[in-house]
Amino acid sequence: MKVLIIGLGYVGLPLAVRAAEVGHSVIGVDLDESKITTLRNGSSYIEDVTDERLAAVHKNNRFIVCDTLLSSHGDFDICVVTVPTPLRDGVPDLSYVTAAGEGIGWILDPSLMSTVVLESTSYPGTTEGPFADAIASVHGYQPDEHYHLGFSPERIDPGASDHTLENTPKLVSGTTTAALARITAFYDTIVDTTVPVSSPRIAEMAKVFENLQAYANIALVNEMAEVCTTLGINVHEVIDAAMTKGHSMARWTPGPGVGGHCLPVDSVYVAWQAREQLHRPFLMAEMAARINENRPHYVVDRAAGLLLDRGVALHDAHVLIVGVAYKPGVGDLRESPAIPIVTDLTERGAKVTIVDPLVETWTLTPRLTIEELTDTVQSFDLVVVVTNHDEFDYDKLAHEAQQVLDTRNAMRPSTTVVAL
Repeated sequence: MKVLIIGLGYVGLPLAVRAAEVGHSVIGVDLDESKITTLRNGSSYIEDVTDERLAAVHKNNRFIVCDTLLSSHGDFDICVVTVPTPLRDGVPDLSYVTAAGEGIGWILDPSLMSTVVLESTSYPGTTEGPFADAIASVHGYQPDEHYHLGFSPERIDPGASDHTLENTPKLVSGTTTAALARITAFYDTIVDTTVPVSSPRIAEMAKVFENLQAYANIALVNEMAEVCTTLGINVHEVIDAAMTKGHSMARWTPGPGVGGHCLPVDSVYVAWQAREQLHRPFLMAEMAARINENRPHYVVDRAAGLLLDRGVALHDAHVLIVGVAYKPGVGDLRESPAIPIVTDLTERGAKVTIVDPLVETWTLTPRLTIEELTDTVQSFDLVVVVTNHDEFDYDKLAHEAQQVLDTRNAMRPSTTVVAL
């Protein structure tokens, strides 16, 4: 097939490379010129795509990238949209989705009856509503009449070696039986298992539910951790004990907050939809958001308390943040709890330095290299482990730091190490 992929981020680039590897002819479009330049130079900015894989698909001319959606791209068999769906002041921002839809509307050739798939996560109704409306706004092209339309939510877990694009079951949907058949046929070449559902709205809500379930459970364990700390109870021992039940239990662990594009964003999307369109609250989503969004500030409060116990005021303290990516093993800063933690610390007067060998784009504070960490860690009044990358030597950190606040249960509590 001739495949057009709009958006070459953490979802689009792995999909594009995989599609090229299995034999499709792929054109990838992203408006970020720096991404296109990087890809043309043979380098990948995504952990899940190695430079070697990228070179292989470039070599056989299966994957071409550009920073503009051209009219010559309109003869595609299938177009997959993988653009961001961020929040703006707590409100869903579908501007990237609608811009992609308008671009498709300009180049679409209705005589080909091509297929368009949205992968960007949003609230139920987006595919057949704002996205299809954006396509129609140009020449009036309608799904089922001028093109096939469907939704297949991304389930990417960046940096995960056990749950990959290929082995994670893929939900697929279409507005008609014919659309579903074409979309399924494409993804059957990409992944091991496709799971058809009856409509885009089902697929959209399934994706939101997946993320909300995780988000709510994280909120539960985060709040329980705060209660346990107040009671002088080790929350991790509590979790270990509860997991011996053997059924009806899933392991969730507390942390400094929730990052990444999906979990902290999608829950707000569905809560917004419930209030704005259904005129009722989605209480679980709203409560989970309140708890998880406050977690970074709780980390700073704990840090301030630990410093004060040692006679150091926060506004006089030098604090080292170990790890700033939103999860271990990646360099992704999207919605990372480290950002509000660092912002809160600096606003309260602390002098903050960070160290993260996987993040290249940090500009908020000074930073150390991992090689500099050993010689300088003793100079900080407090070390806060925010992201537990494997690259850090936690035993050495525990031995050499004045005090550590461990938000990830990466270290054994001791006279110098305090668990969050």
